Amino acid sequence: MSRKRTMIIGTAALAGTAVLSFSLSACGKADMTKQTSPFAAAKGSKSVTLSVQTWVGAQSNVAVAKYLLEHELGYHVDTVQVDEIPAWDALSQGRVDAILEDWGHPDQEKRYVKDKKTITAAGGNGVTGHIGWYVPKYWADKHPEVTDWKNLNKVANQLRTSESGNKGQLMDGSPSYVTNDKALVKNLKLNYEVVFAGSEAAQITQIQQFAKEKKPFLTYWYEPQWLFNQVPMVEVKLPKYTDACAEKGTKDPTSIDCAYPTTPLQKFFNTEFAKKGGSAAAFLKNFQWTKDDQNEVSENIASKGLTADEAAKQWVNKHPEVWKKWLPKK
Repeated sequence: MSRKRTMIIGTAALAGTAVLSFSLSACGKADMTKQTSPFAAAKGSKSVTLSVQTWVGAQSNVAVAKYLLEHELGYHVDTVQVDEIPAWDALSQGRVDAILEDWGHPDQEKRYVKDKKTITAAGGNGVTGHIGWYVPKYWADKHPEVTDWKNLNKVANQLRTSESGNKGQLMDGSPSYVTNDKALVKNLKLNYEVVFAGSEAAQITQIQQFAKEKKPFLTYWYEPQWLFNQVPMVEVKLPKYTDACAEKGTKDPTSIDCAYPTTPLQKFFNTEFAKKGGSAAAFLKNFQWTKDDQNEVSENIASKGLTADEAAKQWVNKHPEVWKKWLPKK
């Protein structure tokens, strides 16, 4: 994820005709950049290969796009789970046709979009992403001072865990996510240890357990994210994000000492697909929804036990006024 779940900075199985399934729990990663669509060699076949990131919001985008491509436009849809940076390589090489949620990778964008021109920007997906540090609302209501980073050292002893030792725990997700948290802890002189839960799913499980026991916690988290519906959280105020901080961080990520930016989430296409992808490319370029739309699908997948296809179908049936605008004009 960095998703980029980063600042850098600027920072399951599906039904139908798909042959590859993707993880809906987001626990674990698979670098499948060498895998191409099995439909790619079939002459005249209508096929699309979509990159799937490991967090459930990105999986919701793909689930709904896949469902509509198959049921409304008659495409075969293949999905491949790829980590964020390798996904750009796969997209450039035509191993996947589209990424539907990118959180900002300026180095890759410069290399592939501006210089090599093997990837084409396809506009926003309608959702604005934001990463930050969060504490549970039940704790912040009793101790509002914890919502300012300047006071975090005062409560570090309340946030110790077996993993963080004599320091407070700042919980992150997967080690594969690109985050600024270690730099922030060091540069803000905070008595905290960044502890990785291992995946988004593991992080969610830990947050839910803390909430069940009404324990305080401090976590790297992001929106859009369906978990806010079940565990209300309050963002901790970090030093204000500035372009100067971003520029400094681009040159030296270890120097970052400000908050994460707010990021309009973007789509990217393989350039050949952008030019010759026909109605599928037109549809995906039109694909644009809201944070609430995405969270509705995500919660049904991650919390209510629906398969991605079931969650997509339910959303599609409820919101024709949204998705019919995505269909290319005949």
